[in-house]
Amino acid sequence: MWPGFENENGIIISSFGIMMFLAFVSCNFFIRRTLKEKKIDTKIGDDIIFWAAIGGIIGAKLYYYIEFGFSELPEGAGVWDIIQSFGSGLVFYGGLIGGFFAVTLYLYIKKLSWLEYADIVAPLLALGHSIGRVGCFLVHDCDGIESKYDFFPLAVQFPNMTTHLYPTQIYEMLAYFAIFLYLYSYRHKVNFKGELFFEYLFLVGMSRFLIEFIRSHEYLNSYGEWVESFNMFGLYGAQHISLIMIIAGIGFHYYLRLKK
Repeated sequence: MWPGFENENGIIISSFGIMMFLAFVSCNFFIRRTLKEKKIDTKIGDDIIFWAAIGGIIGAKLYYYIEFGFSELPEGAGVWDIIQSFGSGLVFYGGLIGGFFAVTLYLYIKKLSWLEYADIVAPLLALGHSIGRVGCFLVHDCDGIESKYDFFPLAVQFPNMTTHLYPTQIYEMLAYFAIFLYLYSYRHKVNFKGELFFEYLFLVGMSRFLIEFIRSHEYLNSYGEWVESFNMFGLYGAQHISLIMIIAGIGFHYYLRLKK
């Protein structure tokens, strides 16, 4: 694996951070391209990516604390301690929710069509998520459970490990990149506003729901304690959100199609 760069002054640039940067740059490139095709001011795309980044990072970290608790923070931690910890422990679904509210607020203030821009953004959400999962793989995060196999792609052995794990990061990367290719190729063929976005919700929700069954949900915090993510009715937090996405995707897709 490749943790990233570190200079003589101890400044670290993690490979995950590099992939996050590439994700935002790639999404910015494609949203500007799509807006040019639609003869829309590309500055709107820059603004959407900016607010998606701000809301996404805040939402990703808050969701992480909800999922795993506040055990990573020292006793008596204040607001500044929480802000400083935002460089790690980012959860995509939290980022999706945070970015959703931030961009929705921006579109409301600018009086722009939410459904129209949701279709523009939908393929890019899948692309950004796909690139981000490469970063997870490089820093050995979001691992799968132990695999009974010992060959790729059914198993991967990380450095300093004796067991083989399912490379769930690679599975998600491939799934989301395929979703990006599908949605982006149909960006000019939508039958009604919102079609691509609600297809995105269904496809990503279904992919994540299934992959969660072979994904590890334990995390070793800085105190050497194993912390398990939220579980209810035998399903983990991400699976509950996935079900909501699947139901919303089907329901709103059907409703908008009938309305048209």
